[in-house]
Amino acid sequence: MTRTDPGNDAAAQSRGRRMLLLLAALFLVPLAVSFWLYYGSAWRPSGTVERGQLVSPAVPLPEVVLPLAPGAASPATAPGFLKDKWTVVFVGDGACDARCRKALVDSRQVRLALDKDMDRVQRVFLFRGECCENGWLEAEHPGLLAVRVDGPEAAALLSPFDAAAGGQAMLSGRLYLVDPLGNLMMSYAPDAPAQDLLKDLERLLKLSHIG
Repeated sequence: MTRTDPGNDAAAQSRGRRMLLLLAALFLVPLAVSFWLYYGSAWRPSGTVERGQLVSPAVPLPEVVLPLAPGAASPATAPGFLKDKWTVVFVGDGACDARCRKALVDSRQVRLALDKDMDRVQRVFLFRGECCENGWLEAEHPGLLAVRVDGPEAAALLSPFDAAAGGQAMLSGRLYLVDPLGNLMMSYAPDAPAQDLLKDLERLLKLSHIG
């Protein structure tokens, strides 16, 4: 009968453990460093691919119940109406001037261009004043959620949009992107091509398992 040398067994086990730890380090250390660089510091790689202006860190939006435009199927929003889907938001006056109409058309066309993923995206118009030309909205923007933000309860919701706009979001003409967890994460200047929003959404929808 051949006897196994306990010393050889112990040495083999020790080498196996060291190899396992080395393999784990090769996988986990770069992952941990990348997470720290992206979420724990202000550093961003020079080749970042987002087209819009990143809101960093992303800002959780408060859950509020707000009135909808006259003629909506229900009188008010659900508290988490900016959650569960990727949301493209425009903030502006309810009269909706030419710049407002362009932004709404751009957001509609971007959503349609997403094809099979379009149902993962919703569009929201946060407005003050009288809204809206219902015939135009119904004909041109079916599914658009028009939400009144005149009251004091809307102030907390508008504040992150104002910060992202560097002033008053109501006057900026910008489009904003909110993730399915309700975080304001990106904004787009009024002269930014709609293609920028489309490319960002295509990439995010491909990478995301939520929304």
